Amino acid sequence: MSNIKKLAQYVVYSYEMRSNSQFNGSELKLQKLMYLAQRESLALTGKPLFDEPFEGWQYGPVLPQLRFYFEDDYEPFSPENDNQLTEQEQYIIDNVVCQYGKYEPWALADLTHKEKSWLKSRTGLSDDQHGYSPITADDILEDAKDVRLFDHEYDMYLDEFDEFDDEVLSL
Repeated sequence: MSNIKKLAQYVVYSYEMRSNSQFNGSELKLQKLMYLAQRESLALTGKPLFDEPFEGWQYGPVLPQLRFYFEDDYEPFSPENDNQLTEQEQYIIDNVVCQYGKYEPWALADLTHKEKSWLKSRTGLSDDQHGYSPITADDILEDAKDVRLFDHEYDMYLDEFDEFDDEVLSL
């Protein structure tokens, strides 16, 4: 598994390459795309993309290690020098960027507020409380069961392929 900061770098890179626009240092958007990448990985492969746990913060799932990422740690991804990610990791992130990158950060926050894993982490908290309860990979796996699998290369959902027989993709 790759380092979450390398994965975050690739999220920004993939977004900028696919959208032809700047990511603009939106930590909120990065955090939500990272959550969706973790969920996508669990949906496609049954395995997490990374080991670090999310916490159920007020505005959705957050990786504390990426807090202040753009202020403290961000360096642009360079395909020539930084390609330490597997094809599978890149595919998963590209899928997420293609599906969700078009949404504004607050729309992504609203989307993640519907996830059972985030709602479970917020049990007993009011909407305005911060909260730091962990969101487990098992809880995200439960959300992943509701994901309609998408392939960004064909721009189709997997259940639209004529010969798709519910096999998990292996890259």
